Amino acid sequence: MLTFETLNELTLKVTCQGNDVLFTKAGAFIAGESPGKNYRFEKVLLGPQESLAQAALGSLIRRVAGENLPLMKVTMSGDSVTYYANLGQHVVIYQLAYGETISVESENILAFTQDCDYQVRFLGKGILSQKGLATSTLTGKGKNACVAVLSDGNPLVLSNQVSRTTLAVDPDAVICWIGQGHCDPQIKTDLNWKTFIGQASGESYTFEWDGGQPVTVIVQPSERSGGIRVAID
Repeated sequence: MLTFETLNELTLKVTCQGNDVLFTKAGAFIAGESPGKNYRFEKVLLGPQESLAQAALGSLIRRVAGENLPLMKVTMSGDSVTYYANLGQHVVIYQLAYGETISVESENILAFTQDCDYQVRFLGKGILSQKGLATSTLTGKGKNACVAVLSDGNPLVLSNQVSRTTLAVDPDAVICWIGQGHCDPQIKTDLNWKTFIGQASGESYTFEWDGGQPVTVIVQPSERSGGIRVAID
């Protein structure tokens, strides 16, 4: 069994008891402790799916969608403690309930357990993530479905699970959203004549979830370059 823990906000500590498998961003390993180094690393060429056909199809979809994630498989044969990090980014841990889904930008995935079903899914409406119409999803399929995601700076966590308020976020700052099913956001635009003369506010589109979509959204305090920029200079 694997246990996730954050150290100093910037490092993921993974404790393994017995035999298990971990999937991480390739190259994220920074240190390990074990009796006789009983873990090994392997580049995942296609995908984490057990079926070769599904893995090949998933790899093709990720490349076409711009959601390709270089993955590394860590096979653990006994008790060990290993540590993972990426460019000094903050680490956020989430444990998925059975059937619960986290939709996340591929570049923000640090690690996940084999109790997560990893897929790439097309949002199917709008455009507007800087990556286009696709998002990576991890769905809990077992009792130990843990995910670690990356944030540029301390993240902001928003939830309307209790308040049923409307949540609005910048697609270039969102890391992930979590809920039962896919709970995809509505995509709202605010384009007007100022946009086309170079006087846009810089916030011409948002992801929104209304009170009827109970969801938790994690946002980082920085924006990725990209997205839609419509203007005439």
